[in-house]
Amino acid sequence: MTGKIATASRRRFIATAAAGALALAAPYVRAQTRKSAKISIGRQPWAAGNSPVTQYMINNKTFEKFAGDTGYDLTVDYRDYPSALPMVEAYLSGNLDFGMWGNTPIVRLIAQNQPINLLTVGEGHFRFVLATRKDSPIRNIADLKGKTVGALLGGDPFNVLSQMLRYELGNADPKAHNITVVNTPTQAQAAAMPTGMDAAILIYPAFLKAATEVGTVGIMNSFGYTESHYKGPAGEGAGILLESVKKSPFFPDGYYLHRSFWMGHPKLSASDPALVTAFVMAQQDAVVKLSAMDRGQVSELARKYWELDPKLGSLVVGDDVLFSRGWCWPTEGDATAVLEISKFMVEGKLIQKPLAWSQVRDSFAPSANALRDAYVKSGSKPDAAAFAATNVKDLRGLPAWDYAKWRERT
Repeated sequence: MTGKIATASRRRFIATAAAGALALAAPYVRAQTRKSAKISIGRQPWAAGNSPVTQYMINNKTFEKFAGDTGYDLTVDYRDYPSALPMVEAYLSGNLDFGMWGNTPIVRLIAQNQPINLLTVGEGHFRFVLATRKDSPIRNIADLKGKTVGALLGGDPFNVLSQMLRYELGNADPKAHNITVVNTPTQAQAAAMPTGMDAAILIYPAFLKAATEVGTVGIMNSFGYTESHYKGPAGEGAGILLESVKKSPFFPDGYYLHRSFWMGHPKLSASDPALVTAFVMAQQDAVVKLSAMDRGQVSELARKYWELDPKLGSLVVGDDVLFSRGWCWPTEGDATAVLEISKFMVEGKLIQKPLAWSQVRDSFAPSANALRDAYVKSGSKPDAAAFAATNVKDLRGLPAWDYAKWRERT
């Protein structure tokens, strides 16, 4: 009996020792299998919803956290860009892993058959304002004939101007109205309205800042409403819905269906899809947390760039589709914005022919699986009914991971 007890004791000792050895080895094994990665992210903090979202991600290191959960020791280099163009150049040269810009450069890249990988909605339903000096005789868009207007050429501000012209004056080409467009690479340049510039297309944060500091006034906005300086066929003053906007295929979104998308570099999507999933999860986490906050508090995250107090900053936050939805997942409706804008860019002489729907749809394909994984793993997300909702102010539809089921469009 004593021998059996001794044998059993030895077995327990060996088993216990082995278990202890494994327990000691486990952290070492996990450490050995972790990967180190450096990721660069371009953002436009002077713009809209992407600014507080990325600032939340920076402050709370959420991308690093979600990447760490999948075995990565991640170092993130966040880079501030004043506009899309320098970010696009960095992206194409392989010097940027993630970037965010609007429809116009996206259409250009797809039209040029450049490698592009659309991920999530970075911001949307951005308000653009046709603005001028407070003593200007320009009171409506027809008064722009023969004048000089500042706008970012090849960017959303120019596209907004062309759509306003199309539906208000019948032709999207500024030259048809003897309007000279001066390129304004930054919103600071546009808002300053230097000598020789009669009006400008401003993003909402820049307009609100200029209105407060130098008395800049608005004529009309991209949602189809008049601003305070308006005087014309529709009446006088702010808040009048212009009948021409109802002709736009984007109504009630406005003359222009603004959507900016996050891009992931195709090489990253192919080599490290887990990092793409972690990035999207970090963005969605920020959108959920910020959507539950007071809008003025949210705007404080972007105050360094917008330079607006919480009262004015809350107006910018309130416009953004990210916070009205409470999620960042791209839908068929969001993708439609890219297709339709390409048609108008032909009229505006920006590209030679419109995109095919297959080109737009397939731009989501490289990261569809990573996007679906992020959706499944996210704690707070919309259901199928939310994607399909039509009693809302934004265009929706099937999510991007179901891109193969999107109905054909021309």
